[in-house]
Amino acid sequence: MKIVIFELEDWERGAFEPLAVDHDVKLLAEPLTRDRASEYADADIVSTFIYSSLDRSVLEQLPELKLIATRSTGFDHIDLDHCEQNDIVVANVPDYGDNTVAEHVFALLLTLSHKMEAAIDRTRKGDFSPRGLQGFDLEGKTFGVIGTGRIGRHAIRIARGFAMDVVAFDVQPDEEAARELDFEYVEMDELLARSDVISLHVPASPKTRHLLSDKEFDKMKKGVVIINTSRGAVINNQALVRGLAEGKVRGAGLDVLPEEPVIREEAELLRSVYQRKHNLEALLADHVLIRLRNVVVTPHSAFNTREAVSRILETTVSNIEAFLSGEPRNQVNLDVAVG
Repeated sequence: MKIVIFELEDWERGAFEPLAVDHDVKLLAEPLTRDRASEYADADIVSTFIYSSLDRSVLEQLPELKLIATRSTGFDHIDLDHCEQNDIVVANVPDYGDNTVAEHVFALLLTLSHKMEAAIDRTRKGDFSPRGLQGFDLEGKTFGVIGTGRIGRHAIRIARGFAMDVVAFDVQPDEEAARELDFEYVEMDELLARSDVISLHVPASPKTRHLLSDKEFDKMKKGVVIINTSRGAVINNQALVRGLAEGKVRGAGLDVLPEEPVIREEAELLRSVYQRKHNLEALLADHVLIRLRNVVVTPHSAFNTREAVSRILETTVSNIEAFLSGEPRNQVNLDVAVG
């Protein structure tokens, strides 16, 4: 088989080299584009990230193509209609950092609940006084989860391990998950009123923009903690600052901020092409939230562990190997049969 891997960073190349033992493999740093697609007309399999063009005008130049293995969760950059009409299987990486992001939720929460930043800073200066470092327990507190997809459910499992009570809101409740994980679905207003900690796990969309704004903060109990590892725009930044200033919000743990450029995949943040286009340090350096003592901000790094990043590559290689064996995995266009 002729396999062409596009958009490769140097650190990714080694994952695909074993395929070259039995197949003709070409490893490229550049994306697949309309202008150069004809150079790969004999490709049986291509693997790309999200910056390649995989619309009809490109795919028509790849008459031998049998599999597209995208190294992303999303696949809206691929013309699925054309793939279905031409029996091209499309496989994605459905998840790679669900537990990783959920663990980061509690890294942020524990940093706040035990005043870890201040404690570490103090001891590094040789001051071992506990004054002003009193925190709060998680046990017995109510953990409110907005969005119970894969990451939200992982966060719930961890919260239950801390003996927290869990309430959740989702536009599509999963009652089986609620029974299995022992949490309760409630309406949004009730979640806001009952929760000691609110953790956001929703995608960016017009419907979720400023999901938490002034009226939502007004409904929360005094001393609530806000954790956001989803997208910055789901919180109205000015409303959050007001809540912190007025004491309604005890603290906030944020892995995302509104000024961040829009991203489609967290893995974009690891790629040189993204870093050349966006300077997050410059964008966020003067952000008011970074300077508040009761706010912990991380640089959209919740997904970034060795294991999570490795899973992207491992899953993609596995998708290719499974297709070659006649049993495709993670196929998003199920109407296309391997034959």
